Parts: sequence; C-alpha cells; structure tokens
Amino acid sequence: MSSISSLAFHNFCPNFISKTFNPSNFNFKPPNCANSAQITTLAQIGEEPKLRWTNLKLELTQDQKRLISQLPETMSNRCKALVKRLICFSSQNETLNFILAAWVKSMKPQRADWLAVLKELNRIDLPLCIEVTEYALLEDTFEANIRDYTKLIHTYGEQNNLEKAEKTLNDMKGRGFFCDQVTLTALINMYSKAGKLNRSIEIFEEMKLLGFSIDKRAYGAMIMAFIRAEMLEKAEYLIKESENKEIYSGKEVYKALLRAYSNKGDSRGAQRVYDSMQFARILPDSRICALLIKAYCFANEINEARCVIQNMRKVGVRPCERCINYILNAYEKENRLDYALRFLKEIERDGVRISKGVLEVLNGWFERIGVKEEMEGVLKEIFEAKYREEFERMERNDGFYGKKTKYKGGFKTKRRYDGFYAKKDKGKRHINK
Repeated sequence: MSSISSLAFHNFCPNFISKTFNPSNFNFKPPNCANSAQITTLAQIGEEPKLRWTNLKLELTQDQKRLISQLPETMSNRCKALVKRLICFSSQNETLNFILAAWVKSMKPQRADWLAVLKELNRIDLPLCIEVTEYALLEDTFEANIRDYTKLIHTYGEQNNLEKAEKTLNDMKGRGFFCDQVTLTALINMYSKAGKLNRSIEIFEEMKLLGFSIDKRAYGAMIMAFIRAEMLEKAEYLIKESENKEIYSGKEVYKALLRAYSNKGDSRGAQRVYDSMQFARILPDSRICALLIKAYCFANEINEARCVIQNMRKVGVRPCERCINYILNAYEKENRLDYALRFLKEIERDGVRISKGVLEVLNGWFERIGVKEEMEGVLKEIFEAKYREEFERMERNDGFYGKKTKYKGGFKTKRRYDGFYAKKDKGKRHINK
C-alpha cells in the first residue's frame, strides 16, 4: 500500500509543480526606471536617513568655532565627529537620540570612546552632557557599571534634582547593581543639601547595618549634613567619634564647622574646633585664624582675639586683612579709637603691612564720628610715606628685586614695585611712575 501511494505521489508531483509554480500564473514584473527612481527618493527622504559626520552647517557662531578648534588632537576621529555634532546641535532640526543612535550604528564605539566624549563635553561645559550620559547608560557598548550611575546621581544632587536622582537610583537597582559605600555617601550629600536630614541619617545608619567601614568621606558627608541643619553639637560629637577611630575628616569640614560657630559668635565652640584641627594635623592658615578672631570679636572678647594675633606672629603666620578688620570693627563697637590706632601701630612695627582696605575701614569710622575731612589727608600722607619708605629701602638693597646687567656705557638696574620703576644709569637715579 505504501509503494502504491509513493508511486502515485511521484506521478502527481511534476504536474503539481508545473501548474503551481508557473511564472505565467503570477503578475510578477521587475521594477522599471520610474519605480527605481521612486525608491531612491524614499531612501533619501525616508524613515532612516544617513548622517554625514563631516558635513556641518556653514553658519557657525564664534563660540562654536572656538570650541571646535579647541578639541584635543589626540582624540579619535569618531569621537571628534560626535562632539562637533553636539556642539552644533539644534533641537529644531534634529533629535539627540537619533544622532547618538546613528553614531553607535555607524562608528561602533567602545567604552573608551564614550568616556572620551563625556570627558570633553564636561570640559567645555556643554548642557547636553547629562542627556548623553543618560543615553550611554542604556547602551551595551558603554558597559555601564555602578560608578557611572553614582556619578550621574551626584550630578543630579548638585543640581538639587531629587526626582531624576531617585529615578536613576531605581534604574540602577533594576539592572542588578546594589548600592555600595560610595553611592550611599553621594545620597547622604544629596539629601542633606536638599534639607532632608532624616533621610541622610537613615542612609548613614544603613551603612553601619550593612557592615561598611565608615571612611572619612562618609563621616564628612554626615558632619556637613548636621552643619547645614545648624545642629553643631551633633556635628562636633561625630567629629570626636571619628577621631577616636583615628579617622580625620578633611580640612573643609573642620573649616565649615568653625565658620558656623564664628557666625553665631560662639567663641568656646570655635576654640574647640580650632584645637581639633591641630589635633588632626591641619596647619591653620590666616583664613582659619580669621574665623577664630571673628568668633572672639562677635563675642566682644577683643583681648582673646589679640592673643590669637600674637600667636600667629610667633609661628610666622602673617595676619590677613580680615583679621585686622574684625578687630577694628570690634573696637569701633566699643568706641575705642585710641586702642585701635595703638593696635595698628604694634602690628606695623612687627612688619605687617597696613593694606588699603584697612585704611578704608578707618576712613569709614572717621566719617561716622564726623572727623573724616580732618583725618583723610593725614591717612593719605601716612599711606604715601609708607610706600615711599619701602621704595627707598628697595633701592638700597641692590639685587633684591632685580640684578645689575652690564650694557654699553655702564650698568642698569630695573625693578618693579607697585607700579613704580626704578632705574640706575651712570650714577644718576630717576624715579618714574
């Protein structure tokens, strides 16, 4: 029975093929010239046009030309092509996603290419840098990791854009990345700057529960959160806790806490923070000392502020203009002009230069007490005489500001000091302004 059926099929198959697959039974025609021209036109205007990366618009602005001319020579051509397109990008003519998709399809970039493009966009401060980063995180060629998401979250935190930062965090978790210590530290900074102290505290406690070793960055972020919330006692307690573990925060953290105490006029708290800085091996400069002097002056403790000035001179730290102005303002509040002038005379004797800003503070003080006209000329003469003495001292010290150079006919020494030029030519002195 099977042999009969197979024989019948072989007998039937040629007739079936000849009738079914006969070209005359189908209305098949090759494309003519008109249809091919129409296909070419659709390819040119169609749904997926091709970009020419070397063909930029001719009407470039001066800023665009400057940015394009400053592109690094070591950058690859594929990266330069995209950066040029982004510099000349116009949302009215094209879309950013289309440009990036076309670049990926035609250039076949790797992670190093993406990083080079993002670095250059960040350097020239292009607004499209964040949007390009968002697109790159979804591309397989970028090979995104947890640190890339952390940088984007930090950027959104700097912009106080919590909605997009939390969305990026959820996308990161959706792709299987778990928060590490660096990401949680960025979240503490972000929520503290947004005024959400409770969220910062929750994340800090979560870091401890997860078993992360709290480093100086995490402590510094939490201390800054307490400082922004004006909870200075808790910030100082956290500093003591970190110091007991031999973990010392950065200089800016101590300086921020010292500034907060000085603005409140809490001289005791400012002195404690100042001592903690020295314990953390942070050498105080004139600006840090100025914050301590400000705290004492706001608390009407001028003698302690002057002790700080004396200690600065002993260790070789020259008081800045702010230090002197704070003490002068404190003397002005108590209406002690004689003490103020005596103080200026002492620091000038020790070699501290009285700047023009300090004289302006004195001038404003004289104006408020009604003796500006009488004292203005005196201050001007003192100021000019001081510069004249320094200038003559500079002239006596040959080679201190310049070297003698031999030229045809004698020696010439040319020096510059605050707009004055001194020339010594054949024994004659000329002072030109």
